[in-house]
Amino acid sequence: MSAVRSHRYSIADADLEEFVARRSSLIATVREGHPGLTHVVLIQLEDGTYTDTWHWETAEQLGAALAALPTFPEAPLAMALTKDATALNGQVVDER
Repeated sequence: MSAVRSHRYSIADADLEEFVARRSSLIATVREGHPGLTHVVLIQLEDGTYTDTWHWETAEQLGAALAALPTFPEAPLAMALTKDATALNGQVVDER
């Protein structure tokens, strides 16, 4: 069963372009060492916050990537542009 890590945070309008660039670099680095990452979706919600959902083939692959997080220098660079960040892991139960 596929797994997801869903983040929610705010980004200042002035930082959005730089955040997207840093996030793109992070995604590329994660995929190099963790090919189980299938897709990543960033959505701006109507209240101005963002959800950022990372989809993985398995929960084990997600866990391995999370364990390796300290080795990704791009992660703190991207997250430095966010505020009020939260994250939750989950499993996909229905996808059409």
